[in-house]
Amino acid sequence: MLPMKDLLPLTGYIRGGCSPIGMKKPFPTFIQEEVELLDTVSVSAGVRGCQVLLAPDALLRITGAKSADLTRDE
Repeated sequence: MLPMKDLLPLTGYIRGGCSPIGMKKPFPTFIQEEVELLDTVSVSAGVRGCQVLLAPDALLRITGAKSADLTRDE
């Protein structure tokens, strides 16, 4: 995660248009591990207000993402 003021200069994306699919620059991508229990997941298609539905294994494969436990113990 990064501060919103750094989003456009660093990634080239505006808020709401960030997507793990087709990033302009390669960034490490992590997805909550329970995603693999789902049949379908919805993620940004890279355009504000546009979503794409796909199988979690396809999302992990095309993005090079790693599944991990992203919950924080407080």
